[in-house]
Amino acid sequence: MAEDNDEWPDEGEIVVCVISEVKKNGAYATIDSYGDKEGFIFVGEIAAGWVKNIRGFVRKGQRIAAKVIKVKKGKSVELSLKAVSEERRRDAMQKWKNENRANQLLTIVGERVKWSETELSDFKGELIESFGDLYSSFEECAIDAVALKEAGFEGDWCKVFIELAVENIIPPFVNIRGFLDIQVVAEDGIEIIREALASAEEAGTIEEEETVVTCHYDGAPRYRVEIKAPDYKSAETAWQAVESTAIPVVTAAGGTAIIERT
Repeated sequence: MAEDNDEWPDEGEIVVCVISEVKKNGAYATIDSYGDKEGFIFVGEIAAGWVKNIRGFVRKGQRIAAKVIKVKKGKSVELSLKAVSEERRRDAMQKWKNENRANQLLTIVGERVKWSETELSDFKGELIESFGDLYSSFEECAIDAVALKEAGFEGDWCKVFIELAVENIIPPFVNIRGFLDIQVVAEDGIEIIREALASAEEAGTIEEEETVVTCHYDGAPRYRVEIKAPDYKSAETAWQAVESTAIPVVTAAGGTAIIERT
């Protein structure tokens, strides 16, 4: 979501706010992601049922997730607390925390590579455009170290960005990849290569730990190895299993195999 003061939220959107003032007929709240624009929550939108004392539900300084129910651009925003389910509230608050953390990490990147404020703002906009939001850019890099490169980014700052992502973000899973260059000069060479790759997949895959190895043909003699795992330690263990399994199958048949991590 935009942080520009000229931007207004959309009706139906869930926004994170801070209660700024509590009155008998409702509460005022500043909307974080829209230049601290002010919204109002009528007492009837505070909670389902009768609200005897509004201060029993909200207090000044409290951070909340509210649904935008009406927008008069340039004038006012009406909000609702009761229209937000507990699940959507948790999701909105987690997203807010994630974006705050991502902004802090990007500031550290800027400090380390000596970006100007303009450069920091420009890179932030480009990352959001490419990944949807800033946190996702860090999360994608924590999942897969080549995410920035594949999105078209380059420069010395990428290494700093990736290091901070890996150190600070816990992704739902990680990906690592590499390549096997295999050559077997024999009548049954193709079968031997298939056996080597199948053995690699079987050795590295541990389904109960959600670690999966897949091998893909990229054009002879090159084969791509993809590993998806719950964390980097599991991924590295799977990579070692691939290396120790595939290469002996090829060399035993008189072939050559060179393995390369990306």
